[in-house]
Amino acid sequence: MTLYEPFLHYAIDGLKSRWDLEDYPIPAGFESKLAIVGKGKHQDEVLTTSYGFHTPKLRQIRAAHVQGGQSLQVLNFVIFPQLNYDLPFFGADLVTLPGGHLIALDMQPLFHDECYRSRYSDPILPIFRQHQQHLPWGGDFPDEAKPFFSPVFLWTRPQLTEVVENQVFQAFQDYLNAYLDFVDRAEPVTDPQALQAIEQSHRRYLRYRAEKDPARGMFRRFYGEAWTEEYIHGFLFDLERKLAIA
Repeated sequence: MTLYEPFLHYAIDGLKSRWDLEDYPIPAGFESKLAIVGKGKHQDEVLTTSYGFHTPKLRQIRAAHVQGGQSLQVLNFVIFPQLNYDLPFFGADLVTLPGGHLIALDMQPLFHDECYRSRYSDPILPIFRQHQQHLPWGGDFPDEAKPFFSPVFLWTRPQLTEVVENQVFQAFQDYLNAYLDFVDRAEPVTDPQALQAIEQSHRRYLRYRAEKDPARGMFRRFYGEAWTEEYIHGFLFDLERKLAIA
């Protein structure tokens, strides 16, 4: 079993234990993609596998799992709520490269006002502080990205794989379960102005993520530009296309 498979299985099993998951359509050609990289003794396979589900409250639950040997393992697991809920996004970026591990966990906010923070960030602060003791801050990240993260953004760069297998995995479980509790309690929004603000926030977040996706260079190198751009805009961050044809 590869490094992030337990994370993926835990997430899917946890979702299925709470709700009946419906398959989210994955465009043809993106369910899985294999590339051969390197030459001779250094040749390796890189397999990217996609997963997609949805529920009445969650528009898209999706994962991109990249397996490329011990020095390249990636799991990007994101949950986008339906547009008639003010829930934050759940985001887990778990990346292993030759130089070490890059870990980002968050419930990314739609809004930054005090009321929103008190509902969706403050209850997670004890979890954040507990895990921050073992998973110290990973250093600076771009200023332009800061509006898209919450006060409980867990960003760390552990050097040891056993830290990922233990402390990071526990943090992933705690964040995910807290998020699913929020989903359980969420009530639909009906006010037209509030609904418009939610949609605008979704569009803003997805547009930023699609434009700045850090995996773009990696995917282009493995699978080419055309496949990569269609994967990003047609599956990973597909809201604007979905709204355009609705």
